[in-house]
Amino acid sequence: MKRLRLGVNIDHVATVRNARGEGYPDPVRAAEMALAAGADGITAHLREDRRHISDTDIEALAVICRRRGRPLNFECAVTPEMEAIALAHRPHAACLVPERREEVTTEGGLDMIRGANTITPVVRRLAAAGIRVSAFIDADDAQVTAAKAAGAHVVELHTGAYCQAVRERLPQAEALLRNLRAASAHASELGLEVHAGHGIDFETVKPIAAIPEVVELNIGHFLIGEAIFMGLGPAIQRMRGLMDEARAASHADPAFDRATQG
Repeated sequence: MKRLRLGVNIDHVATVRNARGEGYPDPVRAAEMALAAGADGITAHLREDRRHISDTDIEALAVICRRRGRPLNFECAVTPEMEAIALAHRPHAACLVPERREEVTTEGGLDMIRGANTITPVVRRLAAAGIRVSAFIDADDAQVTAAKAAGAHVVELHTGAYCQAVRERLPQAEALLRNLRAASAHASELGLEVHAGHGIDFETVKPIAAIPEVVELNIGHFLIGEAIFMGLGPAIQRMRGLMDEARAASHADPAFDRATQG
């Protein structure tokens, strides 16, 4: 079983910076620290309202990731402005996400079925430019199939509902984890690479990391929050350790992921 990659989202370092309008803390410095601590890549979401990451941040992140030979995963809405920025910087990957100005954070997956006529041309143009295109979707087989039809290379499954259910000890957690497993298997059968992200913390990472088809987790808000108490490097290293433990245990015992669902 392949080693599970960890992408670290540094958006909320910029949130803290922007709260005071200062030049610190610097999200680019955080990205360098994350890579030094064992992150396999950096994720950043440039929102239309620029509430955290800025255009200048994206420029600098693209430079350091290229210099270090690590991927930059550029999260963006499906808009002409964001498509133009992606094409200008040519990140390793562009993850297409839904976006509403009034939301606090991304609340669900991109609707690849209803939005096919708008999304598909964007996917094709980004792919033609050599960018690996990912669709951030809910764990639903129909959405996975639509992402494949649109030409996406990757699906990133929204894990937020599962993680929240685990933290709140809700009975639907087990069913939500089954959905993630089923969607991962379906995506893999279609030849899509499978990533997962949103809401993952130390408590919820192992069952997700144990899903064999998942090859990358993208984690941000929790790690940046935990860095306040234990430092960014140690937080990343602990998350990396939990991921590796889950993947190793799952490889040794296929029943492991069922036993660790929380």
